[in-house]
Amino acid sequence: MRFLLLLVGVCAAGQSWPDYGGGPDAAQYSPLTQINRSNVAKLQRAWTYPTGDSNKYFFNPLMVDGTLYVMAKGNSIVALDAATGKEKWAFSPGSDIKVITNRGLNYWESKDRKERRLLYCANHRLRALDVLTGKAVPGFDVNLKEGLDRDPATISLVQSTTPGRVFEDLLILGSATNQGYGSAPGDIRAFDVRTGKLVWQFHTVPRPGEFGYDTWPKDAWKTVGGANVWGEMSLDVKRGILYAPTASAKYNFYGADRAGSNLFSDSLLALDARTGKRIWHFQMVHHDIWDYDDATAPKLITVQHEGKTIDAVAQVTKQGFIWVFNRVTGEPLWPIEERPVPKTDMPNEKTWPTQPFPTKPPPFARQKFTVDDLSPYLSPEDRAKFRDDILSARNEGLFTPPGTRNTIQMPGNNGGANWSGAAVEPGRGMLYVVSKDLPAMLKLEPEGTAKSGFNDSVEQRGQSLYQVHCLNCHKADRRGAPPAMPGLDDIAVRMPREKIVNAIRQGVGPMPGYPKLKDTEVDELIAYLYNPARARATVPAGSSWADAEKYLSGFGFMIASDGLSPIKPPWSSLTAYDLNEGTIRWKIPLGDVPHLAAKGIKNTGSHYPKVGPVVTAGGILFAGTRDRVVRALDVDSGATLWETEVDAALEGMPAIYSVNGKQYVVFCAAAQVGLTPGTQVKIPGAYVAFALP
Repeated sequence: MRFLLLLVGVCAAGQSWPDYGGGPDAAQYSPLTQINRSNVAKLQRAWTYPTGDSNKYFFNPLMVDGTLYVMAKGNSIVALDAATGKEKWAFSPGSDIKVITNRGLNYWESKDRKERRLLYCANHRLRALDVLTGKAVPGFDVNLKEGLDRDPATISLVQSTTPGRVFEDLLILGSATNQGYGSAPGDIRAFDVRTGKLVWQFHTVPRPGEFGYDTWPKDAWKTVGGANVWGEMSLDVKRGILYAPTASAKYNFYGADRAGSNLFSDSLLALDARTGKRIWHFQMVHHDIWDYDDATAPKLITVQHEGKTIDAVAQVTKQGFIWVFNRVTGEPLWPIEERPVPKTDMPNEKTWPTQPFPTKPPPFARQKFTVDDLSPYLSPEDRAKFRDDILSARNEGLFTPPGTRNTIQMPGNNGGANWSGAAVEPGRGMLYVVSKDLPAMLKLEPEGTAKSGFNDSVEQRGQSLYQVHCLNCHKADRRGAPPAMPGLDDIAVRMPREKIVNAIRQGVGPMPGYPKLKDTEVDELIAYLYNPARARATVPAGSSWADAEKYLSGFGFMIASDGLSPIKPPWSSLTAYDLNEGTIRWKIPLGDVPHLAAKGIKNTGSHYPKVGPVVTAGGILFAGTRDRVVRALDVDSGATLWETEVDAALEGMPAIYSVNGKQYVVFCAAAQVGLTPGTQVKIPGAYVAFALP
């Protein structure tokens, strides 16, 4: 305990950046003041460290004792001199790595500092490095697929790409389950940092006798997965409380097999960090069928509320809401109303009749999308198409239930706030949140497995994957919406297999990547792309898709032919909240789209961002965006005080620290995005450090 308090004290002093997000509280805040409003315009490059490849990185570096830890060189963990960027050592987890903790790492050291470890996950295993030598800790190798009350051989995905949280001698981990039916359980687990032994486990889908079991069908825990923490968690170290925001239960968009409110999906959990026991919880979405995961770390903040000083926790969401609670009791600071929401028309589905709405603060994202909201930059053809799509769709707000008719989602299942998307000034009561407006259109179609008589062929499994991940953009006939979403039959004919694999893993233009698909799933999807006729031929004559019991929808991102969102800008924005009053202080578009900016069209907000802001006591908010620009903004007004261009796009958050009395801001500029939508140019990435002359 003494060590952890020491580590937190070092972080509070602002010299180090010892954990993902700056510290266990995930504040994304630095108390350093050397760089401030008066001199930030003088920032210049201090050093650059190339990643050594063209992989996509959005890594948040760690800095302890003058050493910066980054990810580069084919997912290697690299130690750099934090003042010069000179490489000290590099460790490669292996050439067979398919999924790795690539957003950040966890650092731990013993009380006497003789043991110091970096903790990471790769290929669904928890591993550790000796910080002093850069070598693997012998015998430390935990199979994360074990201990989940499922056959490990049936679990395709369980490891998150987000790091966990270190508390005393524990590493607390969430997980990233796959998106389909029968995915892995989303249990939160704590492991001993020395031995890897499991210390405690919290079931997010409760077992018999556990609180919340009656919010599910009997024995749902045996088959239903998800309700996982694939994003970020926070720790109140002084009180020993873990704050964990959970995701939706699986399957995301159809819940006939999980009638009930489904605790603890879409909930903010306050757990005893030493034992995993529940202290309090609040569920933001009952019986989620919209994929409204909570991915951003809960923000620990102290506010002045109704004449009292309150230690609070604030949770931002995909829907654009901010929920603020007393950190200890779970009592909301402002009233929350349960309001009636639209009913489903899907067979066997039982949606929850009401959903909670915070009365304060006001939302930071747009929560509707109508024809009046169409972008002025759409082509005439796109405008006509999207107008028809919107007018023919069911469109009744945030909680329009998906069905076999198109339904509109706004700000979308990939919109609102996402991982690393908020920062706080803990003592001032200020919160800053980045929002993405990306409307989606969902449409459920029968899975068509058992009752339709399909053979369990490779192509059929590939077709099921296509329905989940690809259908809403590339369409059932695979013709897409060229040029932004091209037809896939032509691609399958002319594109080599390795390029298809790369597109699926890393994404192309407006298409997101799917790095979490396991190798066999990629093989099955490609088999379907190369040979769709065979999969279709397995449907027996006279059978009907309507006979199927399960339904699937793509994520349905609405993308115009130029690769941009069809809603009018801004496509991303930064909103500053005063949580003492529950009010918005200011709001600005964040970033630009380069090819529009070149035409003089600015303040659109960058498109498709995952931006992690970091705030300092010097009155500065730092952020890097996908338009290849890093910015320093005034926390009181949002005004740009300094900006400069780097070589590649940016996602995630910078690290801020001090070495030998000099303050540095380090960005990972390696998101590998071309400047024009649809381009596939790979740009070598780099870590870029800025400091005063």
